[in-house]
Amino acid sequence: MSLPHLLVEKAVRAGLLEDLGRAGDITSEAVIEADALANCALVAREAGVLAGLDFARTAFAMIDPAIKFEARIADSARLAPGDTIAKIDGPARGILTAERVALNFLGPLSGIASATRGIADAIAHTEARITCTRKTTPGLRFAQKYAVRCGGGANHRFGLDDAILIKDNHIVIAGGIRAVLRAAKRHAGHLVKIEIEVDTLAQLAEALDEGVDAVLLDNMSLDELRAAVEMIGGRAITEASGRVTPETAPAIAETGVDLISAGWLTHSVRVLDIGLDFRA
Repeated sequence: MSLPHLLVEKAVRAGLLEDLGRAGDITSEAVIEADALANCALVAREAGVLAGLDFARTAFAMIDPAIKFEARIADSARLAPGDTIAKIDGPARGILTAERVALNFLGPLSGIASATRGIADAIAHTEARITCTRKTTPGLRFAQKYAVRCGGGANHRFGLDDAILIKDNHIVIAGGIRAVLRAAKRHAGHLVKIEIEVDTLAQLAEALDEGVDAVLLDNMSLDELRAAVEMIGGRAITEASGRVTPETAPAIAETGVDLISAGWLTHSVRVLDIGLDFRA
């Protein structure tokens, strides 16, 4: 699994420019000899799932092409504490300059992949899949959604132009479920899917009468989810959201929904602890 290099390079370049500021790495230039070489390794400090290796590799390469980056583990792989992710050798100044940007991508993206894997494993006995949302860091959505895939999850919309997703506020302003669905169908192209959010079984019945591609069952109880899945009867994709954790996800998945969405996978990132260890 990988991303187009142009996307990775653009994000890493922005991170390096932000970190280098107006004068570059004045600390390393002051205290490290220009010809000094270093030997180090990216090491997992805790268990998790790896994501973002290309971002780290690109950070070192953009600072100094003479830096050698040898990956030992691939994205999507499970990590154990102490695992060597990659070995890095070359000009010490360049390695130190790129270190923080490399880790700033690797840690958060691996954290997303690890959190996603936790949910994916918890619901593996069902047909349901865990998916992310648009609650991402501006400019890094492509990377964070990639990390979700590394963790065994699926991606929801990448943007407002992917599909029509009618939320509760759209329904209120447009004048109700029937009105909003009819307007959406008049506007949508033949390849554009339409999903609508419902909070009650009565709203669901209205949506099904009009016809829809997918239904977002928001904050419903387990009994309501089971009833909704039965009502839909395969006529639309079912997506459950609200109160999703590794502990609650199995019961939600067992109601028969197709998807479980969780915004916290990307908007409340817990960084996976990964370090760069230098050897004397």
